[in-house]
Amino acid sequence: MNHNQPVYTDNDPQSELVTLNLGPTHPATHGVFQNVLQLDGERIVSGISTIGYIHRAFEKIAEHRPFYQITPLTDRLNYCSSPINNMGWHMTVEKLLNIKMPKRVDYLRIIIMELARISDHIICNTIIAQDTGATTTFLYLFQFREHIYEIYEEVCGARLTTNIGRIGGFERDFNDIAFAKINKFLKEFPVALREFESLLNRNRIFIDRTAGVACVTPEDALSYSWSGPLLRATGVDYDVRVSEPYCSYEDFEFEVPVGTSGDIYDRYLVRNEEMWQSVSLIEQAMEKLKHEPAGVFHADVPDFYLPAKEEVYNNMEALIYHFKIVMGEIDAPKAEVYHAVEGGNGELGFYLINDGGRTPYRLHFRRPSFINYSMYAHMSEGMLLSDAIINMSSMNIIAGELDA
Repeated sequence: MNHNQPVYTDNDPQSELVTLNLGPTHPATHGVFQNVLQLDGERIVSGISTIGYIHRAFEKIAEHRPFYQITPLTDRLNYCSSPINNMGWHMTVEKLLNIKMPKRVDYLRIIIMELARISDHIICNTIIAQDTGATTTFLYLFQFREHIYEIYEEVCGARLTTNIGRIGGFERDFNDIAFAKINKFLKEFPVALREFESLLNRNRIFIDRTAGVACVTPEDALSYSWSGPLLRATGVDYDVRVSEPYCSYEDFEFEVPVGTSGDIYDRYLVRNEEMWQSVSLIEQAMEKLKHEPAGVFHADVPDFYLPAKEEVYNNMEALIYHFKIVMGEIDAPKAEVYHAVEGGNGELGFYLINDGGRTPYRLHFRRPSFINYSMYAHMSEGMLLSDAIINMSSMNIIAGELDA
């Protein structure tokens, strides 16, 4: 398609279609990506999606870094729920090293990952509401992301790109302030979420803008390899936490919410219900922690787990281990592994090939935003431009994860 030339319909040579660049700097695209659309009035006739505006070659960079130094790269994928990326990578390396994790570490990870999932879904659902004109709900619920960031900050000192955790567990145990903030969140967030739903679930304007818009069949979703809330909204109950349990998710009771029509409204409802399920998972994890030995926050893997700074400053052996781990001087086994976690937008996978050296021979990220976005241009055909904006919001495409 030549985007610089006018395009005419075959049946009416006097009717000129308009070419619109939706992105990469359009404020409604929610990220640095472009869609070149052909419009007949306000209706989209066809489109081409363009990505790569912030491609940073993370996979190639990772091939030249020790395993520890790859964690900050994963932060920059889906930065709306970066702890899930961090821990997904750590679990991949732990699978490579065949590390057995203590239950208490698993439960602590579930607390952080489910908080991250809530944070991710808050962004998506409040922005869907914002794009339909409901600014109040956006401002009201968004403040709870700040409370989640305060919990991150108490655990690891960072907020957005957290670099949280370590291969083998956490850098330090959760302190009393962190647990107090988690309990406070569990008490206050359900009240706010319930009010958020009361403002939107039966709101006539919101329903008219979202119900029956951008419907996707289960067959189409599966053919495009969709996963996460988008796939579940079509009625397919695929969730990595259930189909391939990791991090002791098999110890927990929770439901996988699914939709029926795969439209924007169903995606909104699925994410809302997933937030309720995440709250339940955190509550269960907090209860299970009471029955685990206190003070356990990492596995016993001295070759790959950084020793405490107090030991490094006072113990020569700890200093040597610290140096060897940071500089990547300990060889990892020769193996090929794939590990996936249920990210905010779907199956986030890490395909790692190691040749027995100190850095990955090959590392590939299965980025759900990249895969989910592949259907956007096709979905937009025949849709009004205003609906295409809300459709993009409901897909929750994160540019950092899209390009990598």
